[in-house]
Amino acid sequence: MESLKSCLTGACIFLLLLGAPLTIIARPISFLEDFNVTWAEDHVKVLPDNSSIQLILDQNAGAGFASKYQYKFGLISVKIKLVAGDSAGTVTAFYMSSSMDAIRDELDFEFLGNRSGQPYTVQTNVFANGKGDREQRVNLWFDPSKDFHTYSILWNHNHIIFSVDQVPIRVYKNNEGKFGVPFPRNRSMGIYSTLWNADNWATRGGLEKIDWSKSPFYAYYKDFNIESCTLPLNASCETDRSNWWEGASYRQLSPLQERLYRWVRVNYMVYDYCSDKSRFPVPPPECSAGL
Repeated sequence: MESLKSCLTGACIFLLLLGAPLTIIARPISFLEDFNVTWAEDHVKVLPDNSSIQLILDQNAGAGFASKYQYKFGLISVKIKLVAGDSAGTVTAFYMSSSMDAIRDELDFEFLGNRSGQPYTVQTNVFANGKGDREQRVNLWFDPSKDFHTYSILWNHNHIIFSVDQVPIRVYKNNEGKFGVPFPRNRSMGIYSTLWNADNWATRGGLEKIDWSKSPFYAYYKDFNIESCTLPLNASCETDRSNWWEGASYRQLSPLQERLYRWVRVNYMVYDYCSDKSRFPVPPPECSAGL
């Protein structure tokens, strides 16, 4: 496993993944054409290269943006460079959501800042019909503030896969038929991102507060990619099982992807709602499904 760790931190990740069913990123997205600023327009900057976005957090405000369209199934991907240095108390979120109402569906990446030198933690969560409380947390095995890394969500009728640089860190299966557990499949979702002050809970349960002397804080985005049914533009494709993301290669992890997935969970998982007996004395039914 140590050799695998060394490989994952370097360029040979691409060689490792050659045997896996690689995702196909086919539709580059323009921030100005496909997204709107939703929070603090003066804290969202399009950088001079016209391909990178900067979100700013200071004592006055955080920042956020949202897609102009809704999407259903497929692959959503973006490259992010997270807040550098002492990022304790900050949260950079990248997620999909059907709405903010009580019965929303939602797929979350939340990057929890930390004191300098400590690992970044990424929290994932899945909401279906308004029911969430399915948090998992993984410490990243690299410093995500030094360079851009790719964070993606693959969503089809079989499962949802959260990946970091094509390494799966979370698989949420469709267990509606087996356990009666709701699965996000009835609602289209928009794409959102925010950078905000969450020092009441984000770092060590709220014990570590934001050091505002280090502000402003910056997160950077580029290379948005969406391969999905865009609603209402091509609504007819949302039920089409011939879309590539519904293909046999994407209905389960390959043997290599399973190996990478287990490696992450054994070495870097720090919280799993399925193991939290204080919250769930009887584990939720889907927890018995495993991979």
